[in-house]
Amino acid sequence: STCDASFLFPKMKIQLKGRRFETIEEIQAESQMVLDRLTKKDFQGCFQAWQRRWDRCVHSQGNYFEGDG
Repeated sequence: STCDASFLFPKMKIQLKGRRFETIEEIQAESQMVLDRLTKKDFQGCFQAWQRRWDRCVHSQGNYFEGDG
């Protein structure tokens, strides 16, 4: 995944899936706890994937390409 919302949302979705919240404040607090649990390794993997994507974009000279493979 890339280092943007597509990196964060799946991790948050896994942690919050199936939970019921009474207030917006509860959602915010639980979401913050999930974000606080992200590790250095999570971010390193994110940035490495982002760099591979940049490299593919440069290699394709800005032309369209599919996926991150």
